[in-house]
Amino acid sequence: MGFAAVFLTFAIVMEKSRKEEGLQALGTKTKYSTDYAPEVLETFQNKHPENDYWVKFNCPEFTTLCPITGQPDFAEIQIAYIPGERMVESKSLKLYLFSFRNHGDFHEDCVNIIMKDLIHLMQPKYIEVTGLFTPRGGISIHPYANYGRPGTKYAQLAQKRFEMKGI
Repeated sequence: MGFAAVFLTFAIVMEKSRKEEGLQALGTKTKYSTDYAPEVLETFQNKHPENDYWVKFNCPEFTTLCPITGQPDFAEIQIAYIPGERMVESKSLKLYLFSFRNHGDFHEDCVNIIMKDLIHLMQPKYIEVTGLFTPRGGISIHPYANYGRPGTKYAQLAQKRFEMKGI
């Protein structure tokens, strides 16, 4: 079997897999939302839900608008989570984060909205979101929010990591 045939077979298998998972964004032409769009987020089945492991995303080009002045705010958004049954699909996460580009919210609100949307989407065991916003007016803001499933060791992890971040 030649390279072209192998590649075509792989592409067909991957497309079938995406369809089975219900993924819409992956493998299609990118369409960018003009405002906050949590509906673009997609998940897929975690193949190792019995394991505790970290999944980390870094978005160094996050932008949003100041809700008062309309001026752009720039940040690096860091997301780290321990998945449960579902995981966020990375292209949909990128499109979601880009949807803040023309959306007006304070730095702290952006970090909390992102975290809550991801909790609602995939019910992770643990998640934390940090926003490293660049200075405006001579001051930078670095909001941090986290969550651990209540009544589990992940709630204790959330408390410990939260206390450490406060230092």
